[in-house]
Amino acid sequence: MFFPYKNLLIIGIGIFAFSMQVKAKNNLVYCSEGSPESFNPQRTLSGTARNATAGTIYNRLVEFEGASTRIVPSLAESWTISDNKKVYTFQLKKGVDFHHTKYFNPTRSFNADDVVFSFNRQLVKNHPYHLVGGGIYQYFQGMGMDNLIKSVEKVDDYQVKITLNRPESPFLSNLAMPFMSILSEEYAEKLAQKNNKDQIDNLPVGTGPFIFNRYLKGSTIRYKSNEKYFEGKSKIKNLIFSITPDASVRFQKMKKDECQIAVYPSPADLNSIKEHKNIKLIEQDGLNIGYLALNTEKAPFNNVLVRRAIAHALDKSSYINAIYLNNAVAAINPYPPIMWSYNGNVTTYEHNIEKAKKLLKEAGLPNGFSTTLWTLPVNRPYNPNGKKMGEMMQQDLLKIGIKVDLVSYDWATYLDKVKRGEHEMVQMGWTGDNGDPDNFLYTLFSCDSVDRGSNNSRYCKQDFDELITKARQESDMSKREQMYSEALQIFAQDVPIIPIAHAKVYRAVSHKVEGDIMNAFEMDTFFNLNMRD
Repeated sequence: MFFPYKNLLIIGIGIFAFSMQVKAKNNLVYCSEGSPESFNPQRTLSGTARNATAGTIYNRLVEFEGASTRIVPSLAESWTISDNKKVYTFQLKKGVDFHHTKYFNPTRSFNADDVVFSFNRQLVKNHPYHLVGGGIYQYFQGMGMDNLIKSVEKVDDYQVKITLNRPESPFLSNLAMPFMSILSEEYAEKLAQKNNKDQIDNLPVGTGPFIFNRYLKGSTIRYKSNEKYFEGKSKIKNLIFSITPDASVRFQKMKKDECQIAVYPSPADLNSIKEHKNIKLIEQDGLNIGYLALNTEKAPFNNVLVRRAIAHALDKSSYINAIYLNNAVAAINPYPPIMWSYNGNVTTYEHNIEKAKKLLKEAGLPNGFSTTLWTLPVNRPYNPNGKKMGEMMQQDLLKIGIKVDLVSYDWATYLDKVKRGEHEMVQMGWTGDNGDPDNFLYTLFSCDSVDRGSNNSRYCKQDFDELITKARQESDMSKREQMYSEALQIFAQDVPIIPIAHAKVYRAVSHKVEGDIMNAFEMDTFFNLNMRD
């Protein structure tokens, strides 16, 4: 029978089938805020990529337990540490399978070769995969792991020895971070034989609770449950990331049950979410910092008087009121008060236009200057509206004669340009990954991290650098705390960044979802979730 609208009928049936599939029991739709830069967490810094990879596709030797900072076994079942604190020997789990996918079928289980491959790809410059994707491993390099780790050796199929150049207090915690995820060496070898190494970061293979299925950039990421997962099969059968950059649109999707979890709800929607009968609001104090970084390698930001003038000109309280809707606290340290070693007695810069003008005059710039300010293109927990904050900063700085042009890029380009130091002033932020001050101070502000791309203020100060380097090697916690306290005072006086706020972190979650979504470091995990009728 001839039907003139046959194609429309097929499309309609397809859309209906998709809708029914998404809403089927034990399928979960997660409204994320952006597209991941890569599907290899070794090569990314953003929480966007972390949530799409580390908590879904991959495992590490050790993990953080639930919402705590306690280290527990994962791919390693046990480990020993030498008396000199420089040799870590890991006994690996047996019988752990890598994912079977449309593009790779493993012939063996996880073993020591995979650990050596995953670590050495980042560590060894002449490794056959080191330069794949550009040879930049911002976390690994920014945290100085390439200088810390002396060697990674296979003892036997299920034992690996890691030797350090020096003791490092947070080393075990660092191994639980996303960038230490374990990839398949066998998959890498097969791709190398096909001259297609780049595929390893785009079509991922891991051991985690979910198997990558399909990705449509800017739209969706699809995963299916790993039925052979070594910790048991997830109760979520199909996991779909619905990429939705606009926070208000994410909330509308939640109300229509088009997604069951939404990240980073707009502060303006929080009360509505609380009042909605089918949605619950999950809240926790954020281990984060939102800040304005000043490129200290470029004039006039290489002048501390200019940096202090900007610090006095910016009205943090107005940003917290208008942008965070008071769901944040003003920042004076580069990490929040809930972090041990926080120093509440550092030099601070109250909002004072006259002081700011005086400092600019002392810097030889009585009439101000012109510059650019890059605004965040995505919602982040530490900055829910970069454009609006940029506009407010622009007005504040104009009051002291600084004329600001606002600039932005897509998220991947933004991160790449900041890494290269192309900016003058840029909105950035950080969420802690392991509960240690080292994760903020060394990763973001050490001299070592300038060339590695994670120090976006390009700040390098010898006395500060010596303190944070000694602190990471010290095992006595009271001595570490004293070193960090001194370092924070130096940092406050040098003001390479303007700390803005520490924000509370929220998720909108359907009443159908059972289980905890966020860990202590704001990474979303899905393995322990369940969907009820």
